[in-house]
Parts: sequence; structure tokens; C-alpha cells
Amino acid sequence: MFLSAYFTTGRIIFMAFFIIAFIALMIYSYKKDIKNHERYYKNAGKKVLLYGGLIIAVFVAIRIIFGN
Repeated sequence: MFLSAYFTTGRIIFMAFFIIAFIALMIYSYKKDIKNHERYYKNAGKKVLLYGGLIIAVFVAIRIIFGN
């Protein structure tokens, strides 16, 4: 199989450990900085959702107006 040359057993093991370690460090880092997130990024999720939705709406409107 073509992909078997790229994904050997050693690479699969390395990817699994890397992904687990990366996720664990991200969780640790987030828990460590939770107070800063609450202080500096208050309501940031709502702003991202609002502006992201606005950008998508603009792109959809441009596609509808100018066609494909």
C-alpha cells in the first residue's frame, strides 16, 4: 500500500505520544492561565462569533451578487 511506506510503526507510536503530550501541555497551560483569560479576554468568544459570522455573511453576499 502507498501510505504504509510513510506511516511505519515507529512513526505511528511517535505521533501518538506527541499528540498526547501536546494536548496535556495545552490543558496544563490553559489551567495555569485561567485567571488571565477571565481578566483580559472577557466576552472574547462572543466577539469572535460575531465578527466571524459577519465575515462569512459578507463573503456569501459577494458570492451571491457576483455569481461563481
